[in-house]
Amino acid sequence: MNKEGLGLVIPVFIFSLMFFFSFFLLGALLLLIGGVLFLIMTIFLVFFFRDPKRKIPQGDDLILSPADGKVFSVEPFYYHPFFDSGGKRLSIFLRITDVHINRAPVSGTVKCLRYIPGRFHPAFKSESSEGNEQNEIWLENDRGKIVLKQVAGFLARRVVCNLKKGEKIEMGEKFGMIKFGSKVELLLPKEVEILVSLKEKVKAGETPVAKF
Repeated sequence: MNKEGLGLVIPVFIFSLMFFFSFFLLGALLLLIGGVLFLIMTIFLVFFFRDPKRKIPQGDDLILSPADGKVFSVEPFYYHPFFDSGGKRLSIFLRITDVHINRAPVSGTVKCLRYIPGRFHPAFKSESSEGNEQNEIWLENDRGKIVLKQVAGFLARRVVCNLKKGEKIEMGEKFGMIKFGSKVELLLPKEVEILVSLKEKVKAGETPVAKF
């Protein structure tokens, strides 16, 4: 399980034990119901914060999926300051049942981290790409530039990113997560070849989504 979940799993599990202990002392049915509900919540949180191992493919021309989920859209964008031009935007929608740990799509250097405050539209709406709270990670290597966006959604109101400007990261390396369902986007140079199709399921650090 990812360490980000410990701050939630431990207190919820303790509440469950307290309700069960109180039930055995007092015998009140409501205490038993409370214990069962908190136990179910504990199991869900352990499931949500699971951290499965991934087999990272090799190839410095590959661009891997940064998140588990389903390819939501592939469309052009017309300007971004990191590129000084347009390119291709690939969006991945994360359901609440998906693994929410984010992984680096390429090996490279973190050129910039940019936090953008905003609203919390549902992640499947087009306005969430620009209007929602999000974190941008600008990556560069010998092959080119990539912008990775962690976009908060209606339920996902906390984005975790453990990177620093100037840091080097390896392809498939874990660097953060978005809690409770949202969207991750890749802004790619227009010359890249997209390897996935709409509605295709992808896995973070394992599925090649594009190629330089």
